[in-house]
Amino acid sequence: MARHIACITFDFDAMSGLVARGLTSPTPVSRGEFGAVALPRILDLLKRRGIPASFFIPGVIIDTYPALCERIVAEGHEVGHHGWTHVPPASLKPEEEEATLVRGTERIVQLTGVKPRGYRSPSWDLSPVTLPLLLKYGFLYESSMMGHDHSPYRARTGDVVHLDRAIAFGPESPLIEMPISWSLDDFPHFEFLRLPTSVTPGLMNASGVLENWSDDFEYMRRTEEWGVLTYTCHPYVIGRGHRMLMLEKLLDALVEKSAVFLTLEAAAKEYDSRSPFRGAR
Repeated sequence: MARHIACITFDFDAMSGLVARGLTSPTPVSRGEFGAVALPRILDLLKRRGIPASFFIPGVIIDTYPALCERIVAEGHEVGHHGWTHVPPASLKPEEEEATLVRGTERIVQLTGVKPRGYRSPSWDLSPVTLPLLLKYGFLYESSMMGHDHSPYRARTGDVVHLDRAIAFGPESPLIEMPISWSLDDFPHFEFLRLPTSVTPGLMNASGVLENWSDDFEYMRRTEEWGVLTYTCHPYVIGRGHRMLMLEKLLDALVEKSAVFLTLEAAAKEYDSRSPFRGAR
């Protein structure tokens, strides 16, 4: 029987991603602060539709907005690990990365009462030690890579990348990858961001993005018997009025296409039951 899963996920970064880029003056901080305005709108929408979601939250943002994060938990959504700050692991020393992983986990346990099963890297940028650390600390899945569009897969460890000869792929691990895509992320479509050496233009028409996002799910329906499509949103991005209307239309379109809405943790467990890991642990 065909089963097509939609995972609606939110990175509740607030201002942490901007601060990690050194943007600490009042205007960029206020830009992230809008996430706290938008989050109740999103939670209200999910509640009206009866849709579970996964929220990835840096530990520092849990401390900044504890009441909002408590509401996320109270309404039955998943809370995943998203660093302590929003500094990408690839920018940290191994011991720093492990310390932030432990600290963030401890804060999520304080919030939810359970250890997070999922991890999403700040800025989707992993270091050579990220996956071994996630395995060490018992994570079920991670969601920062792009090796498939409709199917979870087992994350490899120990890849060796060469410039001038074939890449040496490492062995698969028990860690489940729940793949993502920049094309299914609201930030590059919508956010204008000016940095010293680059500009992200953003400000796309929401109707075009809606069509793309809906069509990606439709393609999965036509080509896969079982599949998972993951959407990534940020409250301070998707929470603007016209984009909230787009999100409503997307959810309605997915319902019409018989989507099964699951958290990433639930979808990862379903994949694990369908494709048990048979390698060395």
